[in-house]
Amino acid sequence: MGELFWNKVAGVVLATVLGVLAITELGHLLVPSHAADELTAENTAYPVDWAALESGASSEAVVEEGPTDYGLVLASADIGAGERAARRCAACHSFEQGGANGVGPNLWGVVGADIANHAGFSYSGALQGLEGSWTYAALDAFIENPAGYAPGTAMSFRGLGNDDTRHELIAYLRSLSDNPMPLPAPLAEMESEDDVDDAMGTMSDDAEDMGETAQDMPEGDGQ
Repeated sequence: MGELFWNKVAGVVLATVLGVLAITELGHLLVPSHAADELTAENTAYPVDWAALESGASSEAVVEEGPTDYGLVLASADIGAGERAARRCAACHSFEQGGANGVGPNLWGVVGADIANHAGFSYSGALQGLEGSWTYAALDAFIENPAGYAPGTAMSFRGLGNDDTRHELIAYLRSLSDNPMPLPAPLAEMESEDDVDDAMGTMSDDAEDMGETAQDMPEGDGQ
């Protein structure tokens, strides 16, 4: 193979490269560049909030829970189901009136009683440091998470997370008394009473204003 052969090969390669370049340039002329579109304000692509995706942000609205309506949930709670739930506590507590203390104190009359005040039982410092009484809200929080409510408590029970079961248990504990602690009025009724009081107060203020206005008016001419 002589020099003429290699010249032909080089010519073919050069022609091929020039052809590819020509086709590429023709394609750029016929098809607009996506990169150029992205730099213009007329880009119709839907914007993606990458910061929100990276942070795991959710488009769902956060629903804030209101206060527990103990007047409603305890009035409708199944006391029998609460008694069954209390069986898991029987290894440490007794429930009958005058019952002996065990690993934990006797729980007769606990609802409404002062915290850490049952006779004859030695409470941990965590409970002794708490003030107040076992209100429905206090019992609810303590039974849900004893260690969270009273850090350092000697109570080994990890807590009862199910709201319905916990409220049934509290309703049962409330029944362990000769004089059960009264249930609070349902929140809806309390709000209605507040609305009535506000309305009555507004009407009273309006009446006083009308009386003062009448006193300021000039007397009539007797016609």
